[in-house]
Amino acid sequence: MAYVASHATQDLNLLALIKAPIAALRDFSVRRAEFVRVKHELNEMSDRDLADIGITRFKIDDVAHQAADRI
Repeated sequence: MAYVASHATQDLNLLALIKAPIAALRDFSVRRAEFVRVKHELNEMSDRDLADIGITRFKIDDVAHQAADRI
């Protein structure tokens, strides 16, 4: 009779542990920059221009969040 011993070793990749938070921070920064850009651009528009594209001032944050989520 044969016995097989299997040892699963976790390879703690230090580089991967460092890269993951950096990538998450970079992703957050890109999304935040897009949110700020869109919000600023919409806030600069007149109420009439916003109405032409179907946005009210109360929905500017929502639209900016949606734009940032698409990235």
